[in-house]
Parts: sequence; C-alpha cells; structure tokens
Amino acid sequence: MRTSRRPLAALALPLAAVLGLSACGGDATADAAADEGGTVSFTWDRNTAGEDEEPAFEETTVEVPKDPERIVVFDLAALDTIGALGGEVAGAPLDSVPDYLREHLADDAFNAGTLFEADVIEIESQQPDLIVIGGRSSALYEDLSEIAPTVDLSLRGSYTETLERNATFLGEVLGTEDEAAAAVSEVQEGIEQARAATADAGTGLGLMVSGGELSAMAPAGEGTDARGARGGLIYDAFGVQPVVDDIEAATHGEPVSFEFLLETDPDYLWVVDRDAATGEAGAQAAEAVLDNEIVRQTTAHRNDQIVYLDPVAWYVVFGGIQTTQIMIDDVLQITG
Repeated sequence: MRTSRRPLAALALPLAAVLGLSACGGDATADAAADEGGTVSFTWDRNTAGEDEEPAFEETTVEVPKDPERIVVFDLAALDTIGALGGEVAGAPLDSVPDYLREHLADDAFNAGTLFEADVIEIESQQPDLIVIGGRSSALYEDLSEIAPTVDLSLRGSYTETLERNATFLGEVLGTEDEAAAAVSEVQEGIEQARAATADAGTGLGLMVSGGELSAMAPAGEGTDARGARGGLIYDAFGVQPVVDDIEAATHGEPVSFEFLLETDPDYLWVVDRDAATGEAGAQAAEAVLDNEIVRQTTAHRNDQIVYLDPVAWYVVFGGIQTTQIMIDDVLQITG
C-alpha cells in the first residue's frame, strides 16, 4: 500500500505520554530555554570517547543564536523538523537528502559533505550561525564546533521524548514555539492511534532485507546503540508485540533464515528494504526476496499481513516531524 500523508494540526493538543525505548548516551537529558540575550541553550551528554573506546559521556551545553540566518544540518531528522516549522537550511549533505525533504533546502544550498564526513573548508567559508549533527554525524562535533555553535540532536531516551525535545528546541531557535507544540501534539496523537492498532494485531516481527538476506529486528535493550534503537522502533515506539520474548537470543544475533519466519510464525511481518533505503544499484527488492515457497506458508503471508515500511523514513531519517507522520501512516495500513 502507498502511505498517505496527513497535514499537521493547526492547534496544539494535549501532549500524550507514550512509552518508548532506551537509547545510547547514558541518562541524557536535554533542556532548551531561551534567555534574554537572544540565545537558546541546549544541553546533552556528549560521548567523548574514541571510536574503539568505551563510551565516556560529558555534559555539554551550547548557546545557540535565535533566528539564525544560515543553518547547516547533518541530521536529516533535524532538517525535516526545521522545514516542518517553516525554516530552511543553507547547507547539508545534499546527496543524502531524500526527495520529500529537499523543499526545506535554500535555493542556493551548498553541499556540506556526507553524513559521515564534513567538508570543513566549505562550511567555514559559508559562515553558518548554527550547525546541527546527530546519529551518524555525531563524531563530527569537535571539528564543526570550532566553526559555529554545534548541537547534537541524536535519539536519546524514548523516541517521543527525543522528538518533543528536539522540536521544542528548534521551535525556540526559529521563533515558532506554538507551531512546534502543535506539531509534536499531532504526531504524538498519531503514535497513540498506531499503538492502539498494533495492540489488537497479534504478534509481529520487524525484518530488515538487504542483499537477499534477512535480519530480525529486536526491541531496544538498556544501553543499546543508535543502530539498535532504530531497529527497535516498530516495537518500542509503535507497540508491536514481539513474536518471541527475546528475539536476539532466539536468532543468536540478527541474521535469520526463511525457516525462522515459519518457525516463529508472527501474525505480521514489518519489513524494511535496506537496499531501497540506501539506493543500492541492482539490488533485489524485498518483496521479491520474500516471494518464495517457505514465506508463502506463514500466517503473515496467508493473511496478507506483510507490511512494507517506507525504507527511507524507517532506516535513514527517522525522528523528524514529517517522517514520523510517514511512519504512523505506515503502521496504520493494517487498519485498512
């Protein structure tokens, strides 16, 4: 099914409390509060350890100017939310920006590098007022913070808590606090609707398909890394009941066989086509990979309950206002 799009509500609704997942970064707490000097403060626990070292977190606070003229964004979820709140971005990893978010780029937006590597010289020459990183780009903090105030909006705590925190902060930066509150309320209400739908849907298994191989996605555990947090969203944020209590133990890791699908026999399969998300040339589509005699014997296939999730939203962007609405609509496909 194609995912429908629904406009954001114009008025704020009461915020909904939704249980979420625990992500990496320790007991990170973030606070955005405008001061009289025309800045907004943002605080988070920054991992100062090297790539192969045990995580070591340091509370970091950055003062960000209100109404910045030039924003550089490496975190695509932040690009999403900035655009949803009426802002635009001067620079980003242009080759990684999905089509549905390109309208949030300035007409003369410059290429700031990739999601993993910044073009420091180009960014410095463009004199940005604010740089936003997150997830894959978090390691860029040291270099980018020497150019302009830099904040890390990575997923921390529950999905909905992170969404609210980041939207609130960006709303204060852009001077669109009311719009941010309304947008958060709208998507939180949508998540509650999705959770109500999955509550009556029986068991499920999140499945990543890549290179013709299958990987089972599991709920995020305590202290999980960002990759595990992303993979656990279908359970942790959207309430799908895992087909087995401990998916990681049942799979001895992640890779699974087609026989595993038949043995566990979930009521629903929730599928992310990783190759489609990353634009892998010549890759076999997930639907073709799952079109075989073993899968046809599963309850999910017999009952037409294999749900293909938007791969860019679930694998690449996840976390922004518009993208979360896409994810909500994906889950609500099961309501007909």
